[in-house]
Amino acid sequence: MKTNDRPINELMKDISDGKIQLPDFQRGWVWDDYRIRALIASISNNYPVGAAMFLEYGNVNIRFKYRTVEGSDNIGVVPTELILDGQQRLTSIFSAMFSEKPVKTRTDKGKDLEQFYFLDINKCLSTDIDRVDAIISVPKSKIVTTNFGRDVILDLSSQDKEFDQHMYPLNLILNFTKSSQWQNAYYAHHSFNPDIMKKFIEFGEKITVPMMQYKIPVITLEKDTPKEAVCQVFENVNTGGVSLTVFELVTAVFAMDDFELRKDWEKRYADSFGGDILSIVTATDFLTAITLLSSYKSGGTVSCKKKDVLNLTLENYKKYADELTNGFVEAEKLLNEERIFMSRDLPYTTQLIPLAVICTLLGNKIHITTNKDKIKRWYWCGVFGELYGSANETRYVNDIVGLMEWIENCGSEPKTVNEAYFYPTRLLSLQSRQSAAYKGIMALILKEHCKDFISGREMDFTVYKSDAVDIHHIFPRKYCESMGYPSKKWNSIVNKTPISYSTNREIGGVAPSKYIGKIEKNGKVLSSVLDDYLITHKINPALCRTDDFDAFILDRAKQLLDVISKAMGKQINGRDSEDVVNSFGGIL
Repeated sequence: MKTNDRPINELMKDISDGKIQLPDFQRGWVWDDYRIRALIASISNNYPVGAAMFLEYGNVNIRFKYRTVEGSDNIGVVPTELILDGQQRLTSIFSAMFSEKPVKTRTDKGKDLEQFYFLDINKCLSTDIDRVDAIISVPKSKIVTTNFGRDVILDLSSQDKEFDQHMYPLNLILNFTKSSQWQNAYYAHHSFNPDIMKKFIEFGEKITVPMMQYKIPVITLEKDTPKEAVCQVFENVNTGGVSLTVFELVTAVFAMDDFELRKDWEKRYADSFGGDILSIVTATDFLTAITLLSSYKSGGTVSCKKKDVLNLTLENYKKYADELTNGFVEAEKLLNEERIFMSRDLPYTTQLIPLAVICTLLGNKIHITTNKDKIKRWYWCGVFGELYGSANETRYVNDIVGLMEWIENCGSEPKTVNEAYFYPTRLLSLQSRQSAAYKGIMALILKEHCKDFISGREMDFTVYKSDAVDIHHIFPRKYCESMGYPSKKWNSIVNKTPISYSTNREIGGVAPSKYIGKIEKNGKVLSSVLDDYLITHKINPALCRTDDFDAFILDRAKQLLDVISKAMGKQINGRDSEDVVNSFGGIL
C-alpha cells in the first residue's frame, strides 16, 4: 500500500486518458447538483474532501472488468489504476472541472439534469457570500429561465455573455491553455479595464490558482493485493455507499471472460427461486453454496470462506450451477414437508445453504426415507440447538462432510447433531418469531396435523395461505393481563399456536372456557369434536375448559418438549431440575 498527495490536474488528465478507470462492480454515479456545488466550494476554499483509494491494475489473479469514468471517451484503453473509493467525488470533479460535456446530475428530488458550472467572479471575492452560492449551475443550453421558460434570468450561451456577466467556466480551470485564452479574451472584451483586470488577478490568486494546485490524498493498493483483501478494504472504506459483496467481485472477475453472472443469476432466480422460501436466497448465498459443492466434489479441502468464494472459477460455476439450483428446489420441498411454508417462518436462512448442498450431493438418493430422516434430524438439531446464528462457514463444512459420511457410510453423527442441546426453560424465553426455536416449534405443531378450531381443516400448505394462519395466544393476552398472570408464561411459545385469522377473531380476549363455548354454539361443533381439534395442537381441552392456566402451561410444556425431543432424535435432559420445577411449577 502506498499513500501520497496527487495534484488534481494530474488525476483528471489520467481519468480523461483512461489510465484511471472504475471496476465494473462500482455503482453508478448519483450525486445531485447541490452536492457537486458544495464539493467545488470546498476545493475552492482549499478544504479537504477526503482521500481516494486506488488499486493498481495488472494482477493476473484479479482480472476485473473495468469501465471509464462518466464523461471520459477513452473506451478500450487498459487502465493502470482502478478507483475503489472516491468515485463520486472524482467523477464530480472530472465532470464539472475538466470535461467539456454537460454534467449529468439530478435535483434533490431525483429529477435528471444536464448542467454546466461557472464561478461568479464577483461573488467568489465577496466575504459576505457563502462560497457555494458563488458556484453557478446552469442547464446545458446555458440559459436559465423562469415563468415556464418565458423569462430569461441568466444567459451564458455565448462567450461574450459569459464576459458580460463575469462568469468563469469551471471546466476550463484545469486546462492552462484554454484558461489563459479565456482570460485574454475577457480582458479584451472589457477593453482592458484596469479595475476588471485587477479583480480578475485577485480572483486568480485567491480562487483559480489554488484550485489548479489542489491535491487529493490517494491510497494505492499494490496490484498483488489478494482479492479477499480488496473486498474487505472496500467494505471498510465504503460505509456510506452501496457495500461491495462477494457477488459483485465475482461478477467483475467472470465478466473478463465475457460471462454475465448477474444476468445468469437474475434469470435463474426468476425461473427457480420464486417459491415462498427460496425467494430469500441471495446471489452471495448461491455462490457460497456452489463453492461448498465444488470443493466437496473436488475431493480436496472443503471450504467456503470469503477467499474461497472469490477464487471460484467460471468453469466450476457453469459445471454445478444447474445442479445446485435443483438442490435448492429439493431443499424447499423438504422444508415444506416439515411444515415450513414461508420465508418468514424459516428458522435460519443460513441453514438453507448446507441443506441445499446436501440435497444436491444426494441427487435422487434424497428421496430414500432413511436418508431424508437423517437430514431432518440434523436440521432440527440445528434449529433447536440454535447453532446457525453466526460464523457459519466452519459449521457448513463440518455438517456437509459429516452428514454425507453419516448417510453414505453409516459414520458417526455430524457435529450439529452431537452438539445440539435444548434446555426446558428455554420455552419460556421464546416470546417472538425472531427466534429460530420459536419458529421451529410452530412448524412442529403444524407437522402434528393440527386442525382449525372451527372448521376442523388440517393446516396444510393450502389452508395455511388461504386462511391467513398466524401464531396467536391460546389463553388470550387481554384475559391473562386481567388475571395478572406473568407475561413470561402467557406470552411464551407455550401459550401460542397456529390459528387462522377468522378463528382468532372469534376467540377475542375472553377466557378459553368462554370462547370454546362460543365456538361450539356458533360453529355447531360438538364438544368431543372440538376437543379432538384442540388435542392436535398439543392442548389439553379439560384444562382450557376449566381455565386452569398454571396446569395448562405445565402440561403443554411437557407435550412441546416431547415433540422437540422426537424431532431432534435425542432425549431432553433437565426436565426434573430445580430450575424447571421453579419455573413451571412441576416436573416436565
